[in-house]
Amino acid sequence: MFAVNTPVLEQTNQILHIMFLFLPLLWALGILPPLDALFLWGMEQLLEFGLGGSPLLLVMFLISAGTAIASYFIPSTLGVILFMTGCGFILSLNLSEIALAFKHTLSGHLASSKSKNKPKGFRTQFGWREFIFYLTVLTFALLEASLLHHFAGFSSFSQGSPQALASYILMLLLVIMWILREIQRVYLCGVFRNPFYPKDIRTVTVFMEKQRRLMKVGVVRRILLTLVCPFAMLAFLSLDRSLQNLHSVSVCIGFTRIFRMVWQNTENALLDIVVVSITQILVFNPDTWWNRSLDTGIRLLLVAILRDRLLQFVSKLQFAIAILLTSWTEKKQRRKSTATLITLNVVFFPILVTFVAISALLSSPLLPLFTLPVFLIGFPRPVRSWPGPAGAAACVCADTVYYQQLVPSLAVALQSALAAGSLGLSLPGSHYLCRFQDRLMWILVLERGFTYCCVNIKGLELQETSCHAAEAHRVDEIFEMAFEHQEHTKIVSLNHHFGNILTPCTVLPVRLYSDARSVLSGIIDSHENLKHLKDDFIKVLVWMLVQYCYKKSKKWESLEIADKTQKGSFPANPCSSAVERSRSLRDDDSFSVDTIEDWTDDSDVFGLEPGGRGRDRKETGQLVMTPKTHLSIPGSVETQNQDVLQEMSPEDKLYRAVGLGLPAVDKGKRREVLPVVEFSCSYSELLSIPAEWRTAPVPMAKVHEMRQRFPEEWYCFLLSQLDFFHLQEKPSSLLEDLMKDKALKDLYIHGVLSCCFGLFGLDNTVPAPSHVFRAYTGGIPWSVGLDWLTSKPELFQLALKAFRYTFKLMVDKASLGPVEDFKELMNCLEEYENDWYIGLVSDHEWQQAVLQEKPYLFSLGHDPNMLSFSICYNIWLLIFLGYSKLSVML
Repeated sequence: MFAVNTPVLEQTNQILHIMFLFLPLLWALGILPPLDALFLWGMEQLLEFGLGGSPLLLVMFLISAGTAIASYFIPSTLGVILFMTGCGFILSLNLSEIALAFKHTLSGHLASSKSKNKPKGFRTQFGWREFIFYLTVLTFALLEASLLHHFAGFSSFSQGSPQALASYILMLLLVIMWILREIQRVYLCGVFRNPFYPKDIRTVTVFMEKQRRLMKVGVVRRILLTLVCPFAMLAFLSLDRSLQNLHSVSVCIGFTRIFRMVWQNTENALLDIVVVSITQILVFNPDTWWNRSLDTGIRLLLVAILRDRLLQFVSKLQFAIAILLTSWTEKKQRRKSTATLITLNVVFFPILVTFVAISALLSSPLLPLFTLPVFLIGFPRPVRSWPGPAGAAACVCADTVYYQQLVPSLAVALQSALAAGSLGLSLPGSHYLCRFQDRLMWILVLERGFTYCCVNIKGLELQETSCHAAEAHRVDEIFEMAFEHQEHTKIVSLNHHFGNILTPCTVLPVRLYSDARSVLSGIIDSHENLKHLKDDFIKVLVWMLVQYCYKKSKKWESLEIADKTQKGSFPANPCSSAVERSRSLRDDDSFSVDTIEDWTDDSDVFGLEPGGRGRDRKETGQLVMTPKTHLSIPGSVETQNQDVLQEMSPEDKLYRAVGLGLPAVDKGKRREVLPVVEFSCSYSELLSIPAEWRTAPVPMAKVHEMRQRFPEEWYCFLLSQLDFFHLQEKPSSLLEDLMKDKALKDLYIHGVLSCCFGLFGLDNTVPAPSHVFRAYTGGIPWSVGLDWLTSKPELFQLALKAFRYTFKLMVDKASLGPVEDFKELMNCLEEYENDWYIGLVSDHEWQQAVLQEKPYLFSLGHDPNMLSFSICYNIWLLIFLGYSKLSVML
């Protein structure tokens, strides 16, 4: 109990009792901050305004506070100057990047091996060149500060003093920096169209040509911002007499902050010093409170706080007025109560201004309640309000890979734009919106220091709902009015969207993927195109197999010609292989999709085979090595000769017993023995396809038919284009000998036939568009040939790849015209191989191709109303970038 009643304590007690009554209401309205957010907000404000840093982690706060405390115990003024200058410069650097580079340097060979597996676009920004640059700047900064303070740091501020001369230079630099910054933007002060900004931005080349003049201006501004302005401000601070007061808390806090802010936030530091200089020039009376009680460091601290809160007040007041106006002008936001709410805001406008002032004073968000013109004050929160690393909670979707490919190129473009000043005054917490085609990107500035800026780039979802589509349409309208509709306007025009929360800044040329979709009507349903599809597929497949075998031969270090006769080769007669005997009945009486498709209304339902297929089988009965076995109808009485049953093998009896299904065959039970192929050229073994690829159960008649269809001229042309540079010794007639080798040609004939058997069956009919689509996507109905082909995964992938190339070739021939000669066809296929990825969007290889920045991507898609294909081009595009004032809400 207090023995004496203190009036101050009693008054405080009464105020707290009243405040405690409103705490539940403040908590319900979201104004009362949580303790962790309040603590982080306070620490962030102290770090930014009290220590001159940027919103960072707790470690940086402790280091910055330790620097200010350590400067208090330095005994000499020169030591204080050198310590503050050096620590301010070092703390303004990207220390995390420097630590990462130092870690990689110490790891040595381990780091170099890991760098090969790093994703594209990852690069340590800090190297020896940056180290030498920073060391040089630090050395000159220390020399300048120490020399100026030692020889001219004891004179008071007057009209002709060295410090006044430095202040005049800073005023001139501020005006020049502002002019150079505004020239880079599309709108001057956000109101007037910049006459120097390029008007024609329809193509990247034209825009870049007209942008060169502004880029030169940006280079000048970057030099002034990086080198000239910091050294000029160091000169002003080193000449100040307040540094003579040793062991002063105000001097340690104020000057430690400003010596770091010179490098950490150069533009704001330049503005603060100019304001303090003008005030000192105008107020020479030493008896005033400003000159008597405050040193230069504390003056700069007060000016910085006043500048920040004043800018927030203006921005939030503009935001509140924009909400009031749009609640009536926008039809979708207009409600029955809108007029009443606007009237109440006008009547109680002083209260609204008070709310805005409190929000700006606390640096807290100003929240419109349910987007209505009813404003609440949010609780103070730090700028870095996320719990983990930026992007850790990102949602992965189909568009994620495109943003991953875009980010490195966008980061380079943002680096140039930030250095040139095209984005205006970028401070931690600033928001930017990027728009290109049907995508949006959100950029948040996290931290900024000397020659670096950390941003968080987020890819937003596509226009899934009508609200998103309306918002994207409004964004497009603002950007198009600023960048695309300026060709026939006046030299200086007004910004029709002045006061909008989104202000267009500039256009960034970025390399990304542009999606172009086209309909396949008239191409995939054309009988003429589908008629040539099989012939083109054979040519493409031959090219694919030759390239596969040729690349595989390059991996062989030495040729073992003596062992070539011991390797399995294509059998001279496919009927002699043991596997054909076990599969003869399946080929004879297959109930696969190929067989079912040939049924007609005139066919005998109870017949042993379909009519058309049965006649073909009788003519091509060379595969049958066992007596002909007819499958009985389930439930009927079998009247077959018992002698035949005794001659049948158990496996054939199994096929006979089960007529409507094909049993699984134990492939490890019986080893296929293929007769030896005798090549006429000893080097033919280099281009020989694997033995397991030549075991397809195809009739001999189909082999003879494929020999007639096989493009021998195309085959010889492909062999003539091979160089075999990897062979140390080769005969001069090597290519001619390979062309004349009939055994090698027979291998390719049978390999091509095996793939055609798996994808198209044994029929020579023209494939339907639905079959082409299924073959492209890999969803072909089951058949014996497909079952065999899928058991050879590598061959199946080659066949699928060849079919997709063939489909792309069909689209190109229908769009651009036929291929004139073999040379053009080979160049076209090589272009597909090197510059294209032809597949499906859902493929994992598609994502890899995007990250590897393949120039072109081709995919086939299906819509309920139409069949379409999509081509993604990796080209330079212009991204519209605008500054958003949503920081007043976040």
